[in-house]
Amino acid sequence: MEDHRVTIYEVAERAQVSISTVSNVLNKPDRVSPATRARVLAAADELGFVPKAQAVSLARRATGRIGVMAPFTSYGSYLRRLAGVLSAAAELEIDVVVFDHESAASASSPVLASMPIHGRLDGLIVMGLPIEDAIAERFRERKLPTVAVDANSALFSRIVVDDHEGGRLAAAHLRDRGHRRVGYLLERQATDYESQAITRLAGFEQVMEAAGGSIVVATSENSVDGARRAASALLETEHRPTAIMAHHDLLAVGVLLAARDRGLRVPADVAVMGFDDGEVATAADLTTVRQPFEESGSAALNILLGHIEGSRVRSTTVLDVQVVERSTT
Repeated sequence: MEDHRVTIYEVAERAQVSISTVSNVLNKPDRVSPATRARVLAAADELGFVPKAQAVSLARRATGRIGVMAPFTSYGSYLRRLAGVLSAAAELEIDVVVFDHESAASASSPVLASMPIHGRLDGLIVMGLPIEDAIAERFRERKLPTVAVDANSALFSRIVVDDHEGGRLAAAHLRDRGHRRVGYLLERQATDYESQAITRLAGFEQVMEAAGGSIVVATSENSVDGARRAASALLETEHRPTAIMAHHDLLAVGVLLAARDRGLRVPADVAVMGFDDGEVATAADLTTVRQPFEESGSAALNILLGHIEGSRVRSTTVLDVQVVERSTT
């Protein structure tokens, strides 16, 4: 007797929603409220639902296609990580499907939650985004091999840079140049989790406080203009910082503009540092902390392929960072 295959109608009945709502949750999840989306996904999980069109490919797990999700449009650094994935994938003739998420400072994407139900991917790389516990558990139950890049995960293999050490290196660089009153500019977070910005700040504080220094922390929008306004406030204080560290290079450009607005010389009046070492840093001749973007992407693909082929060993790969000194310090 043939096994019963769960239909979309049964999912709709279990979740007490319409067929179109179930379809939207699976294909256009941003159109559905979080509460309804969670109810539909829970019903799909309970029933073991697999869309009919994907059942065959899911069974053989050989679509030759992986997904990559990251906040690409918000941070150019993730495009460089993607380039590492694409370069390695091209050599192996693997298709890559790209999913954008608005910001690494906000909660994980609704698209992420429904992804393992489709069966359209052999594996998934998630970059720079927190994977909520319920979503991570769904990935595991649905057997979707997943690798996290530049993000924490208790369930999946990870590729990370040592953000804490990056903060320490930046602080040591400024400390060794005599700076003890410093500002630190990071992106304003929409959710409360230990992001890369928070981890870098912790390393920075550790070194600077040990040297007897003081740190004023400011937040801004993820834009040059937002950083420019936030840095202006730092530079207008009576005891302005002699150096400002920015969470990434784009924010550091805003700091440079704020210094110029006030006629301050860089680095004579205020030193400025960034993090990433992308094209922005080169153009601005910015001292920054370099991280290996392309290497992180190719490493993530290699580890993901191992999981797709059956490896169950969870690993954490930590990539080194280094200070690149230019004219701004």
